[in-house]
Amino acid sequence: MANPIPDISLNDGNTIPQLGFGVFQIEPKDTVQAVRTALDVGYRHIDTAEMYGNEAEVGQAIRESGLDRGDVFVTSKLNNGFHRPDDARKAFESTLSALKFDYLDLFLIHWPLPTLYDGDFVSTWKVLEEFKSDDRVKSIGVSNFQVAHLERLAAEADVVPAVNQIEVHPYFGNEEVRAYGKAHNIPTEAWSPIAQGKVLDDPTIVDIAEQVGRTPAQVTLRWHVQRGDIVFPKSTTPKRIEENFAIFDFQLDDVAMERINGLNKGEAGRQGPNPDTFDYVPA
Repeated sequence: MANPIPDISLNDGNTIPQLGFGVFQIEPKDTVQAVRTALDVGYRHIDTAEMYGNEAEVGQAIRESGLDRGDVFVTSKLNNGFHRPDDARKAFESTLSALKFDYLDLFLIHWPLPTLYDGDFVSTWKVLEEFKSDDRVKSIGVSNFQVAHLERLAAEADVVPAVNQIEVHPYFGNEEVRAYGKAHNIPTEAWSPIAQGKVLDDPTIVDIAEQVGRTPAQVTLRWHVQRGDIVFPKSTTPKRIEENFAIFDFQLDDVAMERINGLNKGEAGRQGPNPDTFDYVPA
């Protein structure tokens, strides 16, 4: 059976599966099994990060799956502690070494950290441009970048980010950043797509789920997909991993989409840190 997941075209000529599997907050000891389950279900896009501490297990799961490396799209992200250019180079080498890969499909600056490193995320970005130019990563992008951060890259750097991975869910549409991405051909990747589970009890989403005969999680993920964003729910439960994959055989009508859009609380709906002030660096 053909894989139902659509590919999204990136601005550098590459493509990315619109649905992926996220491993944020999955313990290393549980990561191999969770990723193996996801790959068995049909996911072909895995999203990890240096700060998640489970890159080695992601690589192990992909090797154990029997799939060709080229059939699985893998993303990782730069640790907040390694923005200085030489540190970023070493960190990227560590990522490839942990995964036991000779290239990555996508590498992101995890956070802009504008209050640290003299506010200089541009020199960090230029190091990612190096990785792309020597083919150790196919695409480079950013995560949690606000419009001002993206505009600065546009003014001072050569390569446009292939994606911007930001917090997006029905309670926080992050519409200004999404609109900038759309206007500049930078697809949005939505993290925390179900607001850490908070939207699953929402009466509007529950009502729509009952109308279409789906779960609230499936409805929410379908909403993201129909908006054109890339999404990667995470779970360690096999049934949930399967359920999150089964979102391409139904549609939400315009009325349902608008009802979910109407749940947006703007900045008050943000669950995670604000990228303008976030300054966490792992000890």
